[in-house]
Amino acid sequence: MYQSIYIPVDNSCHALRGADIGIAIARHTGARITGSHVYAARLHDRRFHQMESGLPQRYLQEEKLAEQREVHDDLITRGLKLISECYLDVVGNNCAQAGVPFARAMLEGKNWQKLVEDIKGSSHDLVVMGALGVGAVKASLVGSVCERVARRIDRDLLVVKSVDADQTGAVVVAIDGSAHAFGALQAALALARVFERPVEAIAVYDPNFHYVAFHGIAGVLSPAAANVFRFKEQEKLHEEIIDSGLARIYQAHLDVAVKVAAEQGVELRTQLLAGKAFEQILNYARAHKPSLLAVGRVGAHSDAALDLGSTTENLLRAAPCNLLLAARSFEPALEQVAEVSVAWTSEAEARIARVPDFVRGVVRRAVIMHAVKRGHTVITSDVIDSCLGAMIQSRPEGGAPPAVARGGEAKCPFAHLAKGRKRAPPREDGR
Repeated sequence: MYQSIYIPVDNSCHALRGADIGIAIARHTGARITGSHVYAARLHDRRFHQMESGLPQRYLQEEKLAEQREVHDDLITRGLKLISECYLDVVGNNCAQAGVPFARAMLEGKNWQKLVEDIKGSSHDLVVMGALGVGAVKASLVGSVCERVARRIDRDLLVVKSVDADQTGAVVVAIDGSAHAFGALQAALALARVFERPVEAIAVYDPNFHYVAFHGIAGVLSPAAANVFRFKEQEKLHEEIIDSGLARIYQAHLDVAVKVAAEQGVELRTQLLAGKAFEQILNYARAHKPSLLAVGRVGAHSDAALDLGSTTENLLRAAPCNLLLAARSFEPALEQVAEVSVAWTSEAEARIARVPDFVRGVVRRAVIMHAVKRGHTVITSDVIDSCLGAMIQSRPEGGAPPAVARGGEAKCPFAHLAKGRKRAPPREDGR
């Protein structure tokens, strides 16, 4: 799955553990590894100039200052390069012992900026990075470099949050029905094969939000507004239908995940949870101690401008285990989604039955695709009409109309070709 792995190193415990994980993946997949270290020679040079006023008096002479500046510049530039080389030598030696191809990148500048530039300008498909660096303290949750890189790259990112090399827990993936969540599932299945771990999928729906929202609305609506809003009926609708409907939606996402995993020969264990998404995922991780938690960078309700979804953002800081942020997208087969989430009314089934046999499967698939893309879980006559309208608008002028009969006898989808066609005059030979 992964062919090029990028590992920033700074000789911290988390970075070294990340290198071990990256090498293990590369051994299994045949990937190459690039180790990188960013040093800040110009930053140190600027700092030295700022501190010159604090030097002893004997150094505050122009000749002495010029000498000190030259010595400092040379030592800092050469020294930081030597340190970078030593950091990368450690990873390079480990790669050599494991038979993994290794390349090194020494970058000068602001650490997170240079890492982002280097990653974006490359073909690396996985970044393995320590959550904390050498500047971490006991209260640290995630380092600033890690968080800034996480927000700005468009590659899968494995954030190393645990330095424990003896983890035996499952690989857990959080599913919300989004393409990024199913991308996380694909990554989780691949990494579970590398580390020989079982895979579990969890999904979380939030029934409590609607109760909180309704109680908040109840406090501000006047009696007249409540009557217009039909507040009591709306509240009952949520209690009886919407909350249970949410559970069915997220269970359907898990059912699709089971089918996707089964295609790869993996038996996926699943669990549906209720509550706030990040809190329930966090509680599950704390209780079950997975070796890896995989999530999409963004979720089902994201837009193109979003860097990280709110659930992912909270887990990046608080998750107690290694965390994979999947940038890849994966769309399960339409049939898999429809099989567990789409139903037809009897009226809709009767209409589709009037379509000629030889095109019925194509038309049925078109209607299902139309419904799934728009979030419908029940196909009604209105959904069929909407699909027909979309097909008519998208077909070229003079093209064939949809083959779904609106009533009565089914029409031949090629009947339009005969309309207005003039018969060719007979040839001289009588043909």
